[in-house]
Amino acid sequence: MRSYPLHTILFLCLVILIVDILAFYWLLSITELISIQSIKIIIYCAFWLFTIGLVSAIIILKTRLDKIHLYKKQVFTSSLYGLVVSSLVPKFIFVVIISILNLSNYAFSEKESFIVIPILGLFSGFLPFFIIIYGIFRTLYRFKVHSVHIKFKKLPKNIEGLKIVQISDLHLGSFSFRYHILDRAIHKINSLKPDFIFFTGDLVNNYAWELMGWSKVLKELKAKMGKYAVLGNHDYGDYSKWKSPKAKQDNHESIKYFYKKIDFKLLLNNAETVSLNTDKIAIIGVEYWGIPPFKQYGNLDEALKNVKKIPFKILLSHDPTHWNLEVLKQTNIALTLSGHTHGMQAGIRIKNIEWSPIKYKYKHWGGLYKQHQQYLYVNRGLGWLGFPGRLGMRPEITFIKLEKC
Repeated sequence: MRSYPLHTILFLCLVILIVDILAFYWLLSITELISIQSIKIIIYCAFWLFTIGLVSAIIILKTRLDKIHLYKKQVFTSSLYGLVVSSLVPKFIFVVIISILNLSNYAFSEKESFIVIPILGLFSGFLPFFIIIYGIFRTLYRFKVHSVHIKFKKLPKNIEGLKIVQISDLHLGSFSFRYHILDRAIHKINSLKPDFIFFTGDLVNNYAWELMGWSKVLKELKAKMGKYAVLGNHDYGDYSKWKSPKAKQDNHESIKYFYKKIDFKLLLNNAETVSLNTDKIAIIGVEYWGIPPFKQYGNLDEALKNVKKIPFKILLSHDPTHWNLEVLKQTNIALTLSGHTHGMQAGIRIKNIEWSPIKYKYKHWGGLYKQHQQYLYVNRGLGWLGFPGRLGMRPEITFIKLEKC
């Protein structure tokens, strides 16, 4: 988990208090409908006990973060993420909606406004609350297979019909060693009988110890022609404090070595050529490449130097911004596979319409994109980070089939 500066934490606490004060103001008017005074007092006490407890927990966790065991730190931090989101968002929506209703209460008679406005206000708060709770307890591990058929004009004959499974952003530390959960995803993947499995980075949240016990689980992934992976931004340990540069490097090396234990070929600014009868396919992998403040470990020129003459190329690059800023401008790579965005773990999908707030940060944030004859697919992530839920953005297994136009 990233360690946010104290002023950011204090600002968050201030926002929580302001929203809760406004919410309590409107709560006072709603509880006028309750005639029993003792019930009102219980409601008021519960409201402020939760608020004070939440703010206190955030400040205490921040001030004692370095003294807490790393595993407990991740559990506490993600739990607080969940509490903050499930509390702050519904209250904010409640305050906005009931304020608007009261400002426009001319639409209702005095008698109607006394009943209708509180009911609509409460509904506007409870609805997002239950959606968030559903996202935490029901959607978080409802793995979904997204099937995509990608058509190329110049697809070599022996590559036609190739089946690829892409997974990304496992963040194994967030699973808290509950191996059985990921078993379900592995069963889904193996049932697809892929030719290749590609993993596009962020194996962990930060630490190599998160990998303990997972080799037995992930080694069960089966692919006829090979399993390949690249690193994501969280696989370098850049979001943690280390006793020494050597400790950070040892952590990084342990993460890289883990791929050997699960029979994945880790591509580090290099490529492999795979022969399919008389045709060849280049599988290219770069280390993490992002735009500031993210670091750029990737070197696309280095990765390409031995496969430039191979006509059909697939690139694994964790951050989708790489496609727009380098891949399209400098190469003829047919298909790029990325992850990183998680689809913000929140969004809306209705038939062919899909939206997520992350689109305002990433132009290419989820699904398939095309420019001329070059494609990008952005996987929405199989794991999670920070907020322990997924709202309309289920964890994804991507099944890609290559076809000729």
